[in-house]
Amino acid sequence: MNSSNSFATEKAEDEISLIKAAQCDLTAFEPLYQHYMLRIYRYLSLRVGNAEDAADLTQQVFLKALSSLPNYHPRGAPFAAWLFRIAHYTVSDVYRQKIVTISWDFLSHDLLVAEINPEQFAIQREQLTQLAGLLARLDPYKRELLALRFSGELSASEIALVVDKSQAAVKKQLTRTLQQLKEQMA
Repeated sequence: MNSSNSFATEKAEDEISLIKAAQCDLTAFEPLYQHYMLRIYRYLSLRVGNAEDAADLTQQVFLKALSSLPNYHPRGAPFAAWLFRIAHYTVSDVYRQKIVTISWDFLSHDLLVAEINPEQFAIQREQLTQLAGLLARLDPYKRELLALRFSGELSASEIALVVDKSQAAVKKQLTRTLQQLKEQMA
């Protein structure tokens, strides 16, 4: 076994130990919360487009996770996929209750570099505006996949578990969507 596989196995075993401890004593959930909170928040923030709503939804996700934790069984799926599935359904409930607009403004904050010359800054800003427009026109399922992949930092196999599709279908859709965006940006 190479060192990266060994590290991944060790990490998974550590996580399983943390989950088992939290199932026995919910106060032991803290390390899991700390590990996943930012990823869940970023994903929800991207989905709802509002920091305050994302924070509220993040809290709801972890409260649901805590209440369901005693019944959690890995069944070969990573804990991250289980958490993001809760987040996915939580935000879906919000969509059913009201129409939510998604803001892709985070792109300008995360990707623009202040230390470039004004011309490069203007070009980069224009490209990000174009990308935000393209993302806004994507169908909700494709936006969801991109949000889970890039904001949630999930692998294709984890995304497949969240959206209840095959890993091959998710990979294919992500590849096609990214290729489509790349062509439209050119």
